[in-house]
Amino acid sequence: MDIVWVIAVVLGSIFLLLGAGVWIAISLAIAGIIGIYFFTGIPPGKVLGMIAWNTNNSWALTCLPLFVFMGEILYRTKLSEQLFDGLAPWIYRLPGKLLHTNVLACAMFAAVSGSSAATTATIGRVTLAEFKKLNYDLPLSIGSLAGAGTLGFLIPPSIIMIIYGVLAEVSIGKLFIAGVLPGLMVAGIYMVYIIIRGLINPGLTPAMVTEYSWRDRLRSIPKIMPTVFLIALVLGSIYAGWATPTEAAACGVGGSLLVAAMSRTLNWKTFTESLMAATRTTCMICFIVTGAAFLSVAVGYLGIPRQLAEIIASFKLSPYLLLITLSVFYLILGCLLDGISMVVMTLPIVLPLITGAGFDLVWFGIFVVLMVELAQITPPVGFNLFVIQGLTGHEIGSIARNALPFFFLMLLATAILAIFPEIALWLPRLMIGR
Repeated sequence: MDIVWVIAVVLGSIFLLLGAGVWIAISLAIAGIIGIYFFTGIPPGKVLGMIAWNTNNSWALTCLPLFVFMGEILYRTKLSEQLFDGLAPWIYRLPGKLLHTNVLACAMFAAVSGSSAATTATIGRVTLAEFKKLNYDLPLSIGSLAGAGTLGFLIPPSIIMIIYGVLAEVSIGKLFIAGVLPGLMVAGIYMVYIIIRGLINPGLTPAMVTEYSWRDRLRSIPKIMPTVFLIALVLGSIYAGWATPTEAAACGVGGSLLVAAMSRTLNWKTFTESLMAATRTTCMICFIVTGAAFLSVAVGYLGIPRQLAEIIASFKLSPYLLLITLSVFYLILGCLLDGISMVVMTLPIVLPLITGAGFDLVWFGIFVVLMVELAQITPPVGFNLFVIQGLTGHEIGSIARNALPFFFLMLLATAILAIFPEIALWLPRLMIGR
């Protein structure tokens, strides 16, 4: 059996079906059925039924709908307005002034939502209107929001991390802890860039009309406290070892309902809207994960990972050259697919290569999340770009150009993580151990 022919048939089937507009989950499943039916003697129907049950009958996956529900509830609260009002008095004297609220508010909201698109939409609907009113530089305002919004996938809880943990059989708790320092590093790089731009051209951020006193700063603290409370409730319970990710997610749902009630945005309509939106999103993700898991098993039966590993090993690529090759591969995929699809379609083939090269799977999970974040601001299918287009009405090409500097800053962060892997691995080792 020629492995190149088998790979061509399987991949060709996927892209042909995707190009025809077939749903991603069905495309993956059909490609797996074609591979098993034509190249093995195994009945594909029985395998598909077994995989569909085993994949979704996973305790680790139960935290997914809860975190999605939590994010949907918070999306409908006044949390973003409170974050902006609470952060503004503390950072308005920095070069770049209120543009830093994009980064800080996105980082904080990311720590309670788990979704990049939700983070971008929730923070952007407040900050972009405020920046326009204050005559801030529009390209930098949009670019900083596009870049910072991707932190919704890197700073835990993260939907992508949950999916990666289930498919790669890696502790979701370790992934959550591993994402903290890289997330703070990316946010720090963004803020340094904004400071440099503000120093070079102060006109990008006109002088503030309002001057904040220390009394104003102290009065702003209660506006930040609901977010701090949720971060402590969800992530604090995981890091302290008091709760599993699923238990922490359940606590987070309760906490988000409390925050919504206190902000007087919780009613029957918002509750049912949040519940239905979370149900639709969870069903979509589980459907895709099932298709990807079946394709993963099919790829294993066909021997593709083993033979690919042997082929790549014969090239005698160094681990870092392999990583650069995978980075280019993911950047190309990011122009064509959304983040979840990227992860579920590539892991069956990529994981054996990464394991053979000696990379830590927890570290690689953070690396994959960074690649997904890059895809969020890469045209033509960058979800964050479409979210901002919906907020501003600008052309997608213009928004992509505004986000380009932050795309390169994230590439820099990815290179730093590759050179210094302990940025991701030190905290899990400290708090959980090997």
